[in-house]
Amino acid sequence: MKQKRDLFLCITCLLLALLFSMAEGRSTDEALAARIAPEILRFHVLANSDSTDDQNLKLKVRTMLLNTIYEEMGENASLEETKTYVRSHKARLEEKAEMYMRTLGYDYPAHMELTNTYFPTKTYGDMVFPCGNYEAVRVKIGEGKGRNWWCVLYPPLCFVDSSYAVVPDTSKEILRESIDASDYKKLNKESPKIHIRLKVVDLLKKDKKDKKPIAQNPR
Repeated sequence: MKQKRDLFLCITCLLLALLFSMAEGRSTDEALAARIAPEILRFHVLANSDSTDDQNLKLKVRTMLLNTIYEEMGENASLEETKTYVRSHKARLEEKAEMYMRTLGYDYPAHMELTNTYFPTKTYGDMVFPCGNYEAVRVKIGEGKGRNWWCVLYPPLCFVDSSYAVVPDTSKEILRESIDASDYKKLNKESPKIHIRLKVVDLLKKDKKDKKPIAQNPR
């Protein structure tokens, strides 16, 4: 009975410690996001629905818009120039997205806007951006009720497969010059691998051992 009580207490303490650690970590991440967000513009695309066709369409529209934006702005556009471009070309980009979707057999409207949105922690190549509120170019396809896709439009960190891409040195340099040096290190820092031996594991093993049946002597 005492072992079960100890096990219950250990599990309870573990869960409380985990919840506290998660809350503290999220608060730290959001504080970091608040400091770096003024120098970052993200790109957010919402699919019409979660159907396979709509999700595939979302990726095609994403690629078309990103190629258009980067090609027309050039490689050296600043953050403010990028925002100005989006505002002044909003209607044309929406129309281009709608025409592109019609060629693929879809009659969805496209709506683009500059907005402030909460993003979860996301890895872009070899950099990690913390959860928090960021300004973003948001593109809503149709009802916009499907899973979304996001990246960093400025500095240019938008990749088709961001999990395996390597952030260009030019983009890293823009970030390094725009934000505090210690904050930059946090974005570029690899997550440490932590191995923890838990007391609860020992208790489970001990409890299992105590319940192991005793072998009977053969008659």
